[in-house]
Amino acid sequence: MTTAIIVAAGKSERMGAGTDKAFLSLVNKPVVAWSLLAFERCPEIDKIVLVVRKDQLFACKAVVQMFGISKIHKIVPGGTRRQDSVMAGLDACDLDTRHVVIHDGARPLVTSDVIAEVVKTAKRTNAATVGKRMTDTVKRVEKGTTVAETMEREKLWAVQTPQAFAMRTLRNAYRALPPGVVVTDDCQAVELSGETVRIVESNSPNIKITTVEDLQLAAAMLK
Repeated sequence: MTTAIIVAAGKSERMGAGTDKAFLSLVNKPVVAWSLLAFERCPEIDKIVLVVRKDQLFACKAVVQMFGISKIHKIVPGGTRRQDSVMAGLDACDLDTRHVVIHDGARPLVTSDVIAEVVKTAKRTNAATVGKRMTDTVKRVEKGTTVAETMEREKLWAVQTPQAFAMRTLRNAYRALPPGVVVTDDCQAVELSGETVRIVESNSPNIKITTVEDLQLAAAMLK
């Protein structure tokens, strides 16, 4: 069984105080509904666990019902950090789950095809993520705005979600994290455990909604 964990429990600080970007209107649906529908339509996904802010549990149930998301297994409250929310999602998975897919609910442009490809790769390799090659020149800055060096962009990828793993691989990676260590994505936890992560290249639009401008851009892409 493959379970998707959609994480939508962030504070949305760059959107402004009191704003939950997961429930902002995007064309004709809440932001999080777009991701839910993509996973609902993907044949590689058996169940969905949705992780949200505690104060949005009731609203999430209404969204799931309104858009007919039949694969929902549980809706659970998230934690303080992203990795805490992912762990809450892992704990909510069905015991038969063998593979798990983590996706940011703030990436509404994800497609069922991309999800399926990442899942298939993880089933072969234990850990996979979607990403795209860097085309811009990238500078490393250690302090302020002074350039320290120019990176070799041929070796650099911009990594996104979905990210898929064998359940045991991801659980063990998070359990092995030293206290106080914060990771920015699930692949980083797996990398720190010594496991190999494969990248599935995709050039499909897959932006993350963090600002009002991102929301406007996503709306233009969906029209």
